[in-house]
Amino acid sequence: MNQKELEEKIIENYRGEEKMMILVFAQWCINHDLDPEEVYLKAYPGQAKNQALQEAIALTVPKEEAGDVPDQTLLGVLSMFGNDDLSFAVMEELKKMKKDGKA
Repeated sequence: MNQKELEEKIIENYRGEEKMMILVFAQWCINHDLDPEEVYLKAYPGQAKNQALQEAIALTVPKEEAGDVPDQTLLGVLSMFGNDDLSFAVMEELKKMKKDGKA
């Protein structure tokens, strides 16, 4: 494998892992009766529709069919990708849930 092929493989792996991070985020939102797009827009208000998020939302399942996505797991995954703005938006939602007695 030459350098160019190696770089392409690394990029491909990163994109796959990034898609998984987005799916975990979207499913967490669904599990908590939140709209993933709304939470995402709180973190990135100037961004147009995010294609990767749209694809992830299409892959989510109803919360009754989904497994639990622990809050700390989501925050850890977002942190791994340096997604601090989205982590902050998630933490704000968690604060609201605790205040409303939903968490």
